[in-house]
Amino acid sequence: MAHGTHAMLVGLRRGEPAPGPGTSWRTRGEWLLAAVAAAFTLAQLLLVRPGIGLGWDETVYVSQVGTQAPAAFFSAPRARGVSLLVAPVASWSTSTELLRVYLAVLSGLGLYLALRVWRALFPARVLALGGALFATLWITLFYGPQAMPNHWVAIGALVCVGCFLRARADRADRAALWGVAAGAALMAWMRPADAVWVALPLLVLVVTAPARRWRLAAALVGGLVAGAAEWVVEAYADYGGLGRRLSEASDIQGGLGWHLAVDDQLRSLVGRTLCRPCTGPMPNPAVLAWWFVLPLLAVVALVVAVRTRRTAPTLLPLACATTAAVPYLFMIGYAAPRFLQPAYALLAIPVAAALLHLVTTPAGRWRPMAAALVAIGLAGHLAVQYAVLDRTVDRTTADRRDWARTADHLHRLGVRPPCLLTGHEAIPVAYYTGCSSAATGGPNANSTRADILRTTRRMPTATLTRPGAAPPSYARDWGTHRSAVRDLHIAPTPARRDGPG
Repeated sequence: MAHGTHAMLVGLRRGEPAPGPGTSWRTRGEWLLAAVAAAFTLAQLLLVRPGIGLGWDETVYVSQVGTQAPAAFFSAPRARGVSLLVAPVASWSTSTELLRVYLAVLSGLGLYLALRVWRALFPARVLALGGALFATLWITLFYGPQAMPNHWVAIGALVCVGCFLRARADRADRAALWGVAAGAALMAWMRPADAVWVALPLLVLVVTAPARRWRLAAALVGGLVAGAAEWVVEAYADYGGLGRRLSEASDIQGGLGWHLAVDDQLRSLVGRTLCRPCTGPMPNPAVLAWWFVLPLLAVVALVVAVRTRRTAPTLLPLACATTAAVPYLFMIGYAAPRFLQPAYALLAIPVAAALLHLVTTPAGRWRPMAAALVAIGLAGHLAVQYAVLDRTVDRTTADRRDWARTADHLHRLGVRPPCLLTGHEAIPVAYYTGCSSAATGGPNANSTRADILRTTRRMPTATLTRPGAAPPSYARDWGTHRSAVRDLHIAPTPARRDGPG
């Protein structure tokens, strides 16, 4: 009995599944992971609230398959994965609450499946803690129930890297090969460029591996190709080719190249969902602390892995997290905290292993002082995450209510579907109003002045400006209606323009 207990503790210390009779320990581990995923889903529903309206990017994705408004302009960087993900609900219902609940349940299920992939690589308690660390970030809770791609790139990254490690260790693990392909496809389906950055260390390994790894290479490359196929086909169909689409995507993002965006990411941690331009003072150090502790714990995890001669399960996710973060820290001139979600997900499991190593002895006993310090640190971390999440939810809810109020105002002024909106924040307001949107310049340019004027002859048209701002030249003789958040410039109706005869 003592020998069996010692073997179990050694296995836990080395990150291996615990041996033992039957499947009771494995069953308990499965329930532990399921509990973390269920708590994640519940936290989304309670803290983010299903009634929060759709955000700007969400209206673009949902409008492609929804019934509330015509499809918004789909710019070059975007991929269709989110639209297809929400289609089972958005294609027949305009209920934001139903869509939020659907996405919250789906994201919880996705987290459970992604953690389960790693069961052969780390003990359940490490995976549960890693899942909890990722799931309790305000960024993860806020974006889990939203129609946005980054959370799903993170889930795909966890599946792909975990299955890759399993397939390398056991060539007979066919399920792992399918998992590599599925994870890679999910990432590329959501954001093709992100998928390549995440998979870069994996691609290097399969290229330099012996020929017998061709199945693993085929699974990885095949998954990336399958997920990105629609985006590439669309590039040739609608954007003038793949090179043209990539160039246009780079221009929309301010031109990809050397940009030090680390400070931008730090400023965004206070709850700025889009930091562009990213100016102003740095947040309180309490808000930033976890961001600096994270790489230190990653180093601890790597040192522990080297000492226990189990480097691959720790080094590979750390490498993929690094490459996933590189473009958003050093190659783009603005920031959004969601951009780093795949990196946070991949860091979570090694960091959890490092924390457990710090609070337990090699024999598996608790270190009381270390455990108390870590518990206090985690409690403070959770408090900060909740505070930022609460402020972010309140602020974004208010913004989206303003869009809804503007839509009601437009309806009272006679701007009803079919209709067209242009100008400041036209895309989200058009979705709430049930209108199409158009722009003659900027990253969402899809029309011309002449096209807009022709449209005024056949449907209600309005342009939106900030309070007191001058409308574009084509709308200077339109009727102006002022509100607290924006001015509405309404084109004469077709009947008034054409006269009674």
